[in-house]
Amino acid sequence: MAWGTIPLVEARAWVEVDLLALRANWNLLRARAKGEVIPVLKADAYGHGALPLARFLGSLGAKRVAVATVGEGRALRQGGVEGEVLLLGSLHPLEAEEALRWNLVPSLSTLEAAQALAERARALGLTPKAHLKVDTGMRRVGFPWEEAREALQAVEALGVRVEGVYSHLATAGEDAAFVEVQRARFQKVREALGEGYFYHLENSYGLLLHGGENVRVGLALYGLVPGFGLKPILRLLARPTLVKRLRAGDRVGYGGEYLAQGGEWLATLPVGYADGLPRGAVRFVRGPGGELLPVAGRISMDQTTVLLPEPLPLEAVFEVLSPDFGPTGLLAWAEARGTIPYEVAVHLSRRLPRVYRHGEEVREVLD
Repeated sequence: MAWGTIPLVEARAWVEVDLLALRANWNLLRARAKGEVIPVLKADAYGHGALPLARFLGSLGAKRVAVATVGEGRALRQGGVEGEVLLLGSLHPLEAEEALRWNLVPSLSTLEAAQALAERARALGLTPKAHLKVDTGMRRVGFPWEEAREALQAVEALGVRVEGVYSHLATAGEDAAFVEVQRARFQKVREALGEGYFYHLENSYGLLLHGGENVRVGLALYGLVPGFGLKPILRLLARPTLVKRLRAGDRVGYGGEYLAQGGEWLATLPVGYADGLPRGAVRFVRGPGGELLPVAGRISMDQTTVLLPEPLPLEAVFEVLSPDFGPTGLLAWAEARGTIPYEVAVHLSRRLPRVYRHGEEVREVLD
């Protein structure tokens, strides 16, 4: 991967991803896992940028990555990703041909999907391969775990080469007892099917709290789990478009919720809820020196106003979203919104350029 210093096209606001922090997280997770670590890159790598991360993780030794949809897999292939791309969830029969054409490995939860995959593969002169999804307690998709052997035999009888078998933990990090129920059920599946398949069960919390063999990681990979030595890899930066002094009685923003006492300095940052800032949940941003600056008034679609202790130039860079677990981090945004960091991360707008930092070198990716 070539690196250099590339000037920003969009000087107003951008998302920066720290690849050295990503590598540190990757190494920590690989050290914990007894088998293979599969990066989960669905939803554009949860807002971090799937294609650049797939390329980088491939250079670190990732053998395969996982996405949710055929479209996501196609985008990786079009971007030159050559390793295995696993489609999580459940293949719809109508997606079979597209999955085959782009050499994607689908997950099968129904015989209808397996039949469609086999039929389209014969028409294209290809050998279909897939992973079998078994339901051990999540109740979303997958063949019932008690019927795994029959399902496997039926799928393989159609001519589909089943390479992997997996399930998904429903309560990792919440209910350890049910995690053990699911692990026991999955072990019975392994015993019924025998060796020769690539088995994977654990997710991020499953690995960190309970250990595991082959694991699929998203939350931990992006450093969004506190307390395990992981580091968030993403931050949102912005330069002000206006800095001015308020007079006593000035009202700021929609509804005039902030009433100036007089003499305060105000900076307008060109990011808002259209860029993914959770309205009502962002209370502070960090100034150029790392100081916490309070948001004044409501966040708008495209702009956020913050109070300054003194005037700053328009070249100053503010850290709107910090790569940490403090009051300006993704976790704080999520907790204030009553949700999880994933939901906040995936809503970071694609109109914000993504910049990938590798030490002092940066690479800008706009597409």
